[in-house]
Amino acid sequence: MITRQRLAAGICALLATLTAGVAFPAGAVADETDSAASPKVELVLDVSGSMSAKDMDGGSRMAAAKQAFNEVLDATPEEVQLGIRTLGANYHGNDRKTGCKDTAQLYPVGSLNRTEAKAAVATLQPTGWTPIGPALLKAADDLNGGDGTRRIVLISDGEDTCQPLDPCEVAREIAAKGIGLTIDTLGLVPDAKTRDQLSCIADATGGTYTSVQHKEELSDRVGQLVDRAADPVVTPVATEGTAQCSSAPTLKSGLYTDREEFGKQRFYRVDVDPGQELRASVSVGADREVNPDYGVLLRAVTVHGREIVRGEGTGNGRTDVVSTGLRYPKAESDDDSAPAETVCLQVTNSFSAASGVKTTPGLPLELTVDVVDGPSGASDVASFGLGRGWWLLGALVLTGFVAGLLWGWLSRWRLAVWRTN
Repeated sequence: MITRQRLAAGICALLATLTAGVAFPAGAVADETDSAASPKVELVLDVSGSMSAKDMDGGSRMAAAKQAFNEVLDATPEEVQLGIRTLGANYHGNDRKTGCKDTAQLYPVGSLNRTEAKAAVATLQPTGWTPIGPALLKAADDLNGGDGTRRIVLISDGEDTCQPLDPCEVAREIAAKGIGLTIDTLGLVPDAKTRDQLSCIADATGGTYTSVQHKEELSDRVGQLVDRAADPVVTPVATEGTAQCSSAPTLKSGLYTDREEFGKQRFYRVDVDPGQELRASVSVGADREVNPDYGVLLRAVTVHGREIVRGEGTGNGRTDVVSTGLRYPKAESDDDSAPAETVCLQVTNSFSAASGVKTTPGLPLELTVDVVDGPSGASDVASFGLGRGWWLLGALVLTGFVAGLLWGWLSRWRLAVWRTN
């Protein structure tokens, strides 16, 4: 019995060793990211009169926000440059025109002095209007410059009171600039109109909307969003596709953003050398209300219009983003001086705007381009549909063979002992 247990343990150890060797090959390395650029975050707080309402665990919304800010300031990562902007904090009057200009930077975006930032937050008192649109425009300017991630965290308990400057349209304009700025929103009141507006703002920039009704939830969520800014990400590069391949921009490997009109197409060019493989994917988002049943088509074509390969995705209104991708391996050439092939990437969408919805600016488009060394022989990830699963299959076969030999030897040994006794 003891011998059997030891044998079983040995087999398990062998299997674990082989599996680890497969899962973590010697050549595998982690993706490297540029950590030199500091991430920037600006907390934008609604300090309008309604923030004095006492419905956050028995305390006021303002008190809950102050507590959340103090806890977040204590936990902010050292590498994050953080700032605080307010809206509706300074004007006490009833003049709408003046109230809709009431936004100010309470603490500048930069290296954080926790004592000074907390002292500034402590002075806030619920006061005026709710100019969300103007505050977002100013916050975008506060975060301008640099290559690091940029994030706005907006905390509000109501709709913008400064129409016709629609904050959702402001968010779309910010996204259209292609500066890689994300806006996350937190709503302190579960009101349908507030939720719809804050959700629209977040969706326009790829951010998130969260409804919060408790102090602990507010502190936790703001802290999560600030921490997320410190995560290494790839900053997309703004580009502008064209209606014809001949005039399209030539792209290198990277992540790109653009805007595409409803039902239109955009072209981009990529040079692929012999022996390389082009991998491309595209996502088109519905940042406003659209009609159901839509799709996105990504085609790789030659400069003469012949289709090489395509990928397509469809949606039915349940999701606001549709993605698809393609791969094109360029065969190796015996001629070392063979020129690169220019591949045209054509992105077409079949979105249509709902009644009364503006069609400009176009829909947000995100394009990923990756030109890598082409696969060869057994390393081809598509080999017989198994790809690198061949390694795992070989390991399992070897493990089974060794285990069979050991089990057979043990069985014969036990039989010999039985006969002897």
